Amino acid sequence: MVSKFETCGFHFLLFLHVTYGDMSYSFPEEMKRGSIIGNMAKDLGLETGTLSNRRARIDTDGTDKRYCDINLNNGELIVADRIDREGLCGEKASCILKHELVLENPLELHRISLHIQDINDNSPQFKEELINIEIRESAVRGARFVIEEAHDADVGQNSVQQYSLKKNDNFILAVDGNIIELVLEKELDREKQQEINLLLTALDGGSPQRSGTVVIHVTVLDANDNAPLWCIIVFCSFVSFRLSVHFGLNQFLRFFDSFPKSI
Repeated sequence: MVSKFETCGFHFLLFLHVTYGDMSYSFPEEMKRGSIIGNMAKDLGLETGTLSNRRARIDTDGTDKRYCDINLNNGELIVADRIDREGLCGEKASCILKHELVLENPLELHRISLHIQDINDNSPQFKEELINIEIRESAVRGARFVIEEAHDADVGQNSVQQYSLKKNDNFILAVDGNIIELVLEKELDREKQQEINLLLTALDGGSPQRSGTVVIHVTVLDANDNAPLWCIIVFCSFVSFRLSVHFGLNQFLRFFDSFPKSI
């Protein structure tokens, strides 16, 4: 729109910036360069030749990088550069890029909102590949041990949705929101098994489904629940020798018979 003013014999032209209706497009991230997002000429009701005549162009809003462009021959809005939703918006629930379509003669501005949809392009990951835990064999059934949760760069349904623990003799898994716990189902016995390796898997809800795993290495600590048998045997041998010297055989046998039979 052009307004004309006349002052002191001079003519001034004042160009007024006019903003028309917004346009909104929704499409998945990581589309190939040149992929078609939509047809802006049709959406604006313009002839394709008009875009070229009016020197149509895409301007960015708040960023130097332009992620889309317009094909002046047919009016199509196309992907101009790689769009990585996680890189642009992190774990935000919505990811919107702002651009503008500029038309000249007369000047028109159309705001463009690009809604970037998440795709399942990341797998759940644990902070470490191996988690080490020390548990005393005296731990009672039902004891719980917190495990750090897995993280997924994707959002919504494509983020971590469930966990599974490979079947084993001693532990089961308890999950309450973001709290992951190993629960002792069967008491440990260090004399039978000093170390246990468990496999924990995190799964997302995308299609195709992605997963990540971590090995939990459990070291069973001694609870000192067994008497030092070799010391008792040595002591008994010493006592047997001493008693056999000072007492008769029958007295010695009665004394020795008083010791617990489980030794």
